[in-house]
Amino acid sequence: MSADSIAGAKGSSPGVPEMHQQDLDNLIKEYDNESNFRDLRGGLKHFVTLTCVALSVFHIYTAGFGLLNEVSHRTVHMTLIMGLLFLVFPRRAAKRPVVGTALGLAYGLFYLLIARQLGNSLGNELSPLMHAGIYIFAGMMALSALPLSLLGGRSHKPGWLDWPLAIMGAAFSGYLVYFFDDIFIINVGFPQTMDYLMGGMAIMLVVEGARRTMGESLSIIGVLSLLYAMFGPELPGPLAHRGYDIIRLVEHLYLGTEGIYGIAIGVVATYVFHFVLFGVLAQASGLGQLFIELATLLAGRYSGGPAKVSVVSSGFFGMISGSPVANTVTTGAFTIPMMQRYGFSGRFAAATEAASSCGGQITPPIMGASAFVMSEMLGVPYNELILIAVIPAAFHYLATLCMVHFEARRLGLEGMPAEDIPRFRDVMARHWHQTIPLIVMVTLLLMQFTPFLAAFWGIILTIVCSYIPLLLKPLGLDKLDSESVLTPRRLVTSLEEGAKQSIAITAACACVGFLLGVTTLTGLGFKFSGAIVQLATDFGAWVTLAVPFELLDQQSTTLFIALILVAVACILMGAGIPTTPTYIILASIVAPALDEFGIVLLATHFFIFYYGVLADVTPPVALAAYAGAGISGSDPMRTGTTAFRLSMGKALVPFMFVYAPSLLFLDFSWSEFVLAMISGVLCILALSSAYIGFFCAPIQRAEKTILTIAGLALVGSQFWLVLPAGSIVIAILFRNYRQSHQQSKLAVT
Repeated sequence: MSADSIAGAKGSSPGVPEMHQQDLDNLIKEYDNESNFRDLRGGLKHFVTLTCVALSVFHIYTAGFGLLNEVSHRTVHMTLIMGLLFLVFPRRAAKRPVVGTALGLAYGLFYLLIARQLGNSLGNELSPLMHAGIYIFAGMMALSALPLSLLGGRSHKPGWLDWPLAIMGAAFSGYLVYFFDDIFIINVGFPQTMDYLMGGMAIMLVVEGARRTMGESLSIIGVLSLLYAMFGPELPGPLAHRGYDIIRLVEHLYLGTEGIYGIAIGVVATYVFHFVLFGVLAQASGLGQLFIELATLLAGRYSGGPAKVSVVSSGFFGMISGSPVANTVTTGAFTIPMMQRYGFSGRFAAATEAASSCGGQITPPIMGASAFVMSEMLGVPYNELILIAVIPAAFHYLATLCMVHFEARRLGLEGMPAEDIPRFRDVMARHWHQTIPLIVMVTLLLMQFTPFLAAFWGIILTIVCSYIPLLLKPLGLDKLDSESVLTPRRLVTSLEEGAKQSIAITAACACVGFLLGVTTLTGLGFKFSGAIVQLATDFGAWVTLAVPFELLDQQSTTLFIALILVAVACILMGAGIPTTPTYIILASIVAPALDEFGIVLLATHFFIFYYGVLADVTPPVALAAYAGAGISGSDPMRTGTTAFRLSMGKALVPFMFVYAPSLLFLDFSWSEFVLAMISGVLCILALSSAYIGFFCAPIQRAEKTILTIAGLALVGSQFWLVLPAGSIVIAILFRNYRQSHQQSKLAVT
C-alpha cells in the first residue's frame, strides 16, 4: 500500500482530523523537545547548514578512517554542537509564568553562585577585568534563564543573548582543542587560571543548554548534583560528605574524562551520532515506506489489520529511530487515521501507535542505538546483547498484538481489503535496493566490527543505493522507487537534519556527565542504592510479619519490593529524557541497588533500561502517547493510560527475566527457560483478555479479576505458582472458547 493510498484513507475518514505536514511538524515540536528547531532564514540559515554538514562529514570520515584521540574527538564534537545549540534552539517560553519565573530565578542564582565561587577561589589570580567578566557572563546566563519576552530569542530569529552564548558555547570546548598539548601533556595536573574560568563557563553553559533543549527535568538533576557536591558538609545524615569546591569540580568535570567529556559524551560522539544520521538518511531514502508496506503485507489481512500494521511498522522503524515521539508522529500520521477509519477509537489508535513506537527502543538488532551504550558500559559484545534482547522484545509485541487482536474481535472488525494489501513480490521489486544498507550494517555488527564502522558503511551505502533506480532505469527496470534518490540538495538537508537531531542528545549527555562525575566523587550511587535496599528490607520485614501462616518468604518479598521501588525510580527519572541519557543515569545511580540482591548484572541493566523507556508511555509525562493523541484528537491523559496498559509486556517482562534469567540466555537451563516461556505466554493471554474484556467471547467481571490475579502470579515463573495459576487461566479461557463455539452453533441454527 502506498503512502498516497494511506493518505487517501485518512482523508476519507469521517470524523478523523486530517493532519498536514505543518501540523505534524508542530506536533513533534510540542512534545519532542529534541526537535524544536528554529526555522532560520537568510545568511544564518546557510551558516548553520554549512556547520551541520561539516559536523556530519567529520563524523562520517572519522568513523570510516579512524577516530581522533579520546579527548580531541569529544571536544571537537562538543565545539560544533554547543556552537549550534543556542542558534538552532529558541529560548523556552514558560507555560506557567509564575512557575517559569521562579525556576528562572533559581537558575540565575545558581549561575551567580558559580561566579562567586570562582571569584573567591581564584582571588588575586584574577585581574579586575576578569573578575568583572565572570559576573557579567553569569548575569547574561541568568537573564537567558528568565522567561522574559523582551529579551527575544523565542521566535525563529536568535535574540541578542543567543549570539554571545553560542560563541562561548563553542569556545569552552574549542579552548581544549586549541590548547590540548598545554593542558593535557605539558601542564597536566597544574591547571592555569584561564582553565578554571573556561571550566566555570562550561558548567553554566551545559546546564543552560540542557534546559533549552530538554526542558527542566534533566537540567534540574544536573544542578542538584552540583549543589550536592558543593554543600556536602551541610547535608544531614547519610547524605553528608566532605564537600568539593568549584576548583575541584572544574578539574574533575571539565579537565578530565569523568564529567562533561565522560562516557556519556563519548558514546554520543562515537556511536549515537552515527546511528541518528543513518536513521535520518534511511528515512529520506524511503526505508520508512518499505517498513509500512512490509507491515501491511504481514499483518493487514487479519482482524484489526490497521492496528497490527501500526504495531509491526512502528517496531521496524523504532529500531533505527532514536525518538519515540518522532516515531509516533512519523508513522502515526499514516496508521492512526487508518485505524480510526476501520473502527478503532481515537484513544486506542493513538495508544497503540505510542506503545509500538516505544517498543522499537528495545527491539534488536539496532535498539535505537542504546545497545551500543550498554555494550560500552558493561564490556559485553554487541552481538551477545542483541541475542539477549530477543525474547523480552517478543513478549512486548506479543502483549500488544494480543490486546489489539482481542479489541478488534470485541468490536467485530475485519482485516483490510485485499486490494489494499501489497504483494511481497511487488514490494521488493520497488524497494529491494533500500534493504542493502541495513543488511550490510547488521551483518557487520554481528561479525563484531566496531559499531561506528558498521554505521559508516550503512550511511555510505544508503547514499549510493538511493541512486540504483536511476542507474537501472535505462535497462527497463522502472519498478524501483525512484522518488527517494538522495540528490545533492536532499543529501545536504539530511546531513543537516542528522546533526540537528544530535544536538539535544549531546546537551543531555553533557549534563548527565555532571551526575556521573559527582557520583564518582561522592559515592552518591552507593548511597542511593543503600537507601533503596534499606527501605525494601524494612518494608519486606513488615509485610512478612503482617501475612499469617508464613506464606511469604522475607528474602523474596524484599526483592519484589526493591524491584517495585527501582521500577518507579526509573520511570520518574526517565520522564521527558531521551533513552540514551536515561539509561546512563539509571545505570550509574539505580542499578547498584539491584546488585545488592545478587541479580545477574545484565538482567539488572535490562530491567532499568526497560523501565526507563516505559516513561514515554507512563502518565503524567507520557510524551509519545500525548503526541499520538494530538493526531487522533483523543484525550491525552486517557490515551497515556491506555498506552501504558498496551505496554504491559514491557512492564512485566523485566520482572520475569529477573526471576528467570534464562529468558535472557543467562545462567541458562532448559527447564527454567521452558517454564518461563509457558508462564510468560499464559500471563500475557490472561492479562490481555482481562484488560480488553474479551477472548473469544465477552469476559465477565469476576473472570476479569481472577484472570488478573492469576496473570500477575505467573510473572514469578515459579513452578509452585505456574501450575495452579496457569491451570486457572487455561480453564477460564477454554470455558470462554467453548461459550463462543456454542454461540456460533446457535447462530447458525
